[in-house]
Amino acid sequence: MSESPYPPVAKHNLARSRSKTRWIIAEDPDWSLALVPLLSQLCLQSIVKNFEKKPILEELGPDHKDFVLERLSPSLPLHLTANLISDDGYWKRCCNERWELCDVSKYGHSWKRMFFERHLENIIELFIPDLTDPKTVLDMAPLCKNYVKRLDISQLLPPIKEPQQAEEEDDSDLTCDSDSYVTSVDHFDFGILLNKLTNLEELHLVYRVKHCGMNFEWNLFEFTTRDCECLAKALKACKTLKLLRLHQSKVEDEKCRLLVKSLLDHPSLRELDLSYNIIGDRGARAIGKLLNRSKLETLNVCNNNIRGPGGQALAHALSKNSTLLSLNLRLNCLGDEGGQAIGQALLNNSTLLHLHLGGNEMSEPSANALSKVLAHNNTLKSINLSCNRLGKDGGKALEEGMSHNTTVIECDIRLTEVDQESSVCINQVVRTNQRKARKKQAQESKTK
Repeated sequence: MSESPYPPVAKHNLARSRSKTRWIIAEDPDWSLALVPLLSQLCLQSIVKNFEKKPILEELGPDHKDFVLERLSPSLPLHLTANLISDDGYWKRCCNERWELCDVSKYGHSWKRMFFERHLENIIELFIPDLTDPKTVLDMAPLCKNYVKRLDISQLLPPIKEPQQAEEEDDSDLTCDSDSYVTSVDHFDFGILLNKLTNLEELHLVYRVKHCGMNFEWNLFEFTTRDCECLAKALKACKTLKLLRLHQSKVEDEKCRLLVKSLLDHPSLRELDLSYNIIGDRGARAIGKLLNRSKLETLNVCNNNIRGPGGQALAHALSKNSTLLSLNLRLNCLGDEGGQAIGQALLNNSTLLHLHLGGNEMSEPSANALSKVLAHNNTLKSINLSCNRLGKDGGKALEEGMSHNTTVIECDIRLTEVDQESSVCINQVVRTNQRKARKKQAQESKTK
């Protein structure tokens, strides 16, 4: 056995130098000791993976809870997440995954509120009577009742017709026009839902079907008597409602009276919008009664069939009312009978701030009555008389009234046949009042 040519010390030094240059080749080329996850992270990942089977959230610390919430799937069942997860970041991901456009400012900057309001709206808008199981709505109510403050329903579907019934109605269509077409179609019954939404403040409804295309039928745009009866009962039971908007739904006098009856002495209703319907004088009388048996602050009955007698009924209620701040009667047929009555009522009213009488077939007598209002009423801030035939003399009367006015900051007299000289004088007074209002507002803001 031959001896090593290197002395023992030299041999040891050579081994040390080789160990410094040696490379370790792992099976995973990306492996690194720095990437080995902590045991706590492995546990949190397991919680995320098994969250649907065993939800654990409240037991976690703030950092660990954030870790889990950031990784939870937005498609988890709502019965699991609704009352367990309050983190707005999670609900933001749920909203963005489901809808392309999400404006959270319309929902009090709450992503959770946005999700549940829009989700419930979608369920109602796609609900088909006699086909959709009401349980889909009833199961959702306890999950979303704490978060839904507004419902904006843009369509309500009627039942699907039986084939034989559809054929019979197709034959009858040959002898019926749009005015004589009668239907008994009913829609979603709000009675099963509204009393369960304990925080609902706004309800916007329209009885129609969107995107019907070539399948158009008049009964797709029909608010039936049974619909009205069901809705009236539901509204009476919804004690938290502050705003009701039922528009473009062919609400006529009888249905209006039925709805108003359910709203008399309502504890929280502040705004009622029945615009773009077919309400006439009998309906207006019912609304007048509502004005004095509620705390309404805003009333919009724009584009209906209210004429002189209906205008007088509303005026009579207005003369005694002490809560209404805004009244919109645009695009009705009040005429001078209704216009003069409104003017007389405003001499006794000290709360109304905004009045819209545009497009009401009024002329000089109405202008004379409203001139007295402008001269003596110290509350009214805006008045719209556009698209009426007030004429030159009516313009002179309004000019005289405005010369004594110090509060009106908006006065619309476009397309009223008022001559240019009167129009210039009226607008000059309005600008003066606007400057005074801005100055007063600035002073009040400094004192706060």
